[in-house]
Amino acid sequence: MKAWHDECAVFGIWNDPEAGRMAYLGLYAQQHRGQESAGIVTLDRGAHISRKGLGLVGKIFTEDYLEALRGNSGVGHVRYSTTGNNQIFNIQPLTAQLRKGPLAIAHNGNIVNSAPLREELIASGSIFQGTSDTEVLMHLVAKSKANCIIESLKESALKLEGAYSMVIQTGKKLIAMRDPMGFRPLVLGRRKNDQGEMSVVFASETCAFDLIGAKYEREIEPGEIFWVDEDGEHSERFSPNVPLARCVFEHVYFSRPDSFVFSQSVYEARKKMGRQLAIENPVEADIVVPVPDSGVPAAIGYSQESGIPFELGIIRNHYIGRTFIQPSQSIRSFGVKIKLNPHAEILRGKRIVVIDDSLVRGTTSKKIIALVRQAGAKEVHFKLASPPTTGACFYGVDTPKRQQLIAAQKSIEEIRQFVDADTLSYLSVEGLMEAVGKDSKGYCAACFDGKYPTRLYNLDK
Repeated sequence: MKAWHDECAVFGIWNDPEAGRMAYLGLYAQQHRGQESAGIVTLDRGAHISRKGLGLVGKIFTEDYLEALRGNSGVGHVRYSTTGNNQIFNIQPLTAQLRKGPLAIAHNGNIVNSAPLREELIASGSIFQGTSDTEVLMHLVAKSKANCIIESLKESALKLEGAYSMVIQTGKKLIAMRDPMGFRPLVLGRRKNDQGEMSVVFASETCAFDLIGAKYEREIEPGEIFWVDEDGEHSERFSPNVPLARCVFEHVYFSRPDSFVFSQSVYEARKKMGRQLAIENPVEADIVVPVPDSGVPAAIGYSQESGIPFELGIIRNHYIGRTFIQPSQSIRSFGVKIKLNPHAEILRGKRIVVIDDSLVRGTTSKKIIALVRQAGAKEVHFKLASPPTTGACFYGVDTPKRQQLIAAQKSIEEIRQFVDADTLSYLSVEGLMEAVGKDSKGYCAACFDGKYPTRLYNLDK
């Protein structure tokens, strides 16, 4: 449905006799962040046990797989490929046996200077197995002459540019690292395990903690390396202070609404976006209808601010997955109706405000508005709870190329005509920053305003 694709999610747990199963559940809760592949690596008596596969978490990790994942510590990853193809050797966590011992890395984000670093490493004799940017870090750590893994990671991380929130399993430690600009979320929590002891847990989103009964404690700070081992917990800052560039699209679309991301509720932020949208773009209408599911919180906020009643005028079929097979060529014309069905009794004869989180190519929105009109809507006012998307992302989100982004090619009036809405309006960048609250200057909104916070090495988007 969306032209945006979620990046990845990471998970790590220390001191839990059910580490493998906890990792499985933590990834299951974060499946929305990546549906192409998944992997878990556990630590058992100093050795790594790895299980990976293509597809969804629930399909990959059978009972036999879970039984094999012994140990008291583990890391996990779900992936949507951003840098590197969706191939077996790119499935994370990436693993290697280094001079310093076994290493497993799970990475969310995108290292923008991975291509030149890769060329340098190959020229110096490194042999790459895959095409993932995460493998670059593995080689940098392997080549480091530092005496311990923590110093090797700190030294290597300073050579990276871009987004990386990572959990790393060695033979003796569980490590979390976040890039100095804090592009992608990474959180720390604790869970009382079945033996009554406290386990340390890391995840991309707090919804993973909710499923396993862990308590959210805090974010891993940008530029922080945090590790836990037999000697306890340790934390250092490995980089100088730089301006923050947290991805504002985490609040617009990517994160689950029941998560806390960048220390605030995603659900409340999306409701505030809807409220701000109503303040900036009022209209006379009978009902507010969300495009499910991503538009629901913003539509609630719009309804509350405007006083226009909220209705579920479009119903989503949740049982159509990525593997839906169209039975014949003729049924392909059904398109979006396979997933979304307008509720004609609610829509007929009404002036409708349709709310969605964002507009990328515009083709799906055009079909949705057509369905609403076919159901008898009198007017359709289409409103987006984010600004016009005019640029691609280079920090761990798979986006269309700029020439495929409708807002980069057409005016708002031309977009309105294309989707066939009576009116069309976006939330302003200023309104979006108002909705995400304090420290709003610490966000990356390059996909909206073109202000990229790092150098760019790959400009094919």
